[in-house]
Amino acid sequence: MSTPLSVLDLSPVPSGATSASALADTLELARLTDDLGYLRYWVAEHHGMPGIASSSPPVLIGAIAAATQRLRVGSGGVMLPNHAPLVVAEQFGMLEALHPGRIDLGIGRAPGTDGRTAAALRRTVDGLSADEFPQQLAQLRGFFAGTVPGLTAVPAEGNEPPLWLLGSSGYSAQVAGLLGLPFAFAHHFSGDNTVPALQLYREVFRPGVLEEPYAVVCASVVVADDDAAARRLALPGGLSFLRLRSGAPGPVPSVEEAEAHPYSPQERAFVEDRLDSQVLGSPETARRGLQELQARTGADELMVTTLVHDPKDRLRSYALLAEAWPLAA
Repeated sequence: MSTPLSVLDLSPVPSGATSASALADTLELARLTDDLGYLRYWVAEHHGMPGIASSSPPVLIGAIAAATQRLRVGSGGVMLPNHAPLVVAEQFGMLEALHPGRIDLGIGRAPGTDGRTAAALRRTVDGLSADEFPQQLAQLRGFFAGTVPGLTAVPAEGNEPPLWLLGSSGYSAQVAGLLGLPFAFAHHFSGDNTVPALQLYREVFRPGVLEEPYAVVCASVVVADDDAAARRLALPGGLSFLRLRSGAPGPVPSVEEAEAHPYSPQERAFVEDRLDSQVLGSPETARRGLQELQARTGADELMVTTLVHDPKDRLRSYALLAEAWPLAA
């Protein structure tokens, strides 16, 4: 049986498009991947980024769950330091009550944005330190369990979705292992840390929510008719990442815009290295790449994120991958 495939969607905003059209594209992709047999569909929390429309995962999760039939829908993730645990418990308790058995709550420990935005989200700088994450996580779980003295989270109590920890280093891997939780690793932007973090997760794992470890690895993937076409479609994503790292994020450029960009030698090397770390190619090349990643990491599930300019190319990439990697529709 093939390793399950899932989707991480950032709701990318192409140049010349709008956030509204990007969110409509997300719903179209969700319906397609639901039909194709992908296991779950996660969206991520980002703020102040012109090229990413998914600033509010709970709102988007509700829309996706309502537009699909079978997919598990969740957050990959909600950045817990940005929010009061009570609010997160209420939001995801409501989602689980509305769509029982189909919601995942993936939690990250970093604000995932600049300090000013993070402070604006919480209305205070308190709680933004990663050192406070274990206490925030314990309180969140307490709201679902009904064990927070003097407080009742409605409708969270009795409607707890599966809780996941997300990470790009060993910290969350260790916390997930010690609590017996499933763990999802962001290989798509922290590939050098993937194997060490998963090894740590399995080494420290203690039965808790799960009896055995369960790890998801998320990879950047673009599938097209041939390897050259896939790499060309992936170039805008490489330039987007370069701009993000340079402190100038923007909409996802077109292929032509990315090809015409005046790269310095260092910038070109950065983008080429970025593309080399992804799974890009024909359906057969992508299948082999994901098989190698699964074998190297021991992932129980692979999650695919595809960043290209044209939404039609993104739809086709997921469809071609489903043909090469048979899914249980």
